Amino acid sequence: MKSPETINSTIWLRHAWRNYFQSLILLFIMVAFLALLGWILWGSDGLFILITMGMVGMLFSPSVSPRLIMRMYRASEISPQQMPELYRIVSRLSQAANLQNTPAIYYVPSSMLNAFAVGTYHQSAIAVTDGLLRALNTRELNGVMAHEISHIRNRDLWVLGLADLFSRSTSILSLFGQFLLMINLPLILIGVSSINWIAIFILIFAPVLSSLIQLALSRTREFDADLNAVSLTGDTKGLASALIKIEQAQGGLMERIFLPGRRVAVPSLLRTHPETEERVARLLSLESKSDDIFKQDGLSSPYSIEHAFGKPVVRNPRWHVNGLWY
Repeated sequence: MKSPETINSTIWLRHAWRNYFQSLILLFIMVAFLALLGWILWGSDGLFILITMGMVGMLFSPSVSPRLIMRMYRASEISPQQMPELYRIVSRLSQAANLQNTPAIYYVPSSMLNAFAVGTYHQSAIAVTDGLLRALNTRELNGVMAHEISHIRNRDLWVLGLADLFSRSTSILSLFGQFLLMINLPLILIGVSSINWIAIFILIFAPVLSSLIQLALSRTREFDADLNAVSLTGDTKGLASALIKIEQAQGGLMERIFLPGRRVAVPSLLRTHPETEERVARLLSLESKSDDIFKQDGLSSPYSIEHAFGKPVVRNPRWHVNGLWY
């Protein structure tokens, strides 16, 4: 592992401040948009009510138990005896991040290459899939775990949960407004009542606009988690290498046959995560001196995934009735 002194601190700070202000601006836009809908529907009273509800939501945003979420994925908690190397990585990174409680670690029986954090700052868990554990070496796994712990330390789980609450509230208000429009449509057609087409336009497209803002916020928090992962490990190349491996594994069989090295393009506005190339480029820009991205620096020793969980999971990921895909 490299020491933090190899990271370009000037570029790191510039990225950090940009991510911070982008998150604040996007959250403010979501709240303002929700307040605008309240004003369109109920005037100044609606504006006051929705701003108050937004403040209450920020203070008392509900959270779901990490254990309950892991049950939905049919995940099992990993013990220190099963994967001691993974536990050492998470414990060390949690101490470096000054977390009060070390996150629980769960194993998801899926061939997908994925890891994610759930819960709150005080009670959290990190899930890792079978495919990820078998594909990454120790250095890359260290970078991915640092990324997830950064989400926890930065309270991204709360921020994104709050953004989801605002987005859902916007959708509900939009549906309510459209319902009122349909009820009053006969009066509008006979000329008894007038209609504000600008307000109708806002009501109809509010959920779409709110979702786009939510996706932009998610991408910003991903950039910030990458940045803070580097501050925990002092290593840009481990996470960059892991991101490349995960990206290469995402394509299906036919895509790998007919479009080797390419991916089906997804519009950037519709992505929950930034483009992998952009994430890798930002990570490598933090490096004061360049070397081979796949150089292992003595951290390539395998961990005991076969001993802990036996043969690899070979079934393809599929959609489940709980709405999750794994």
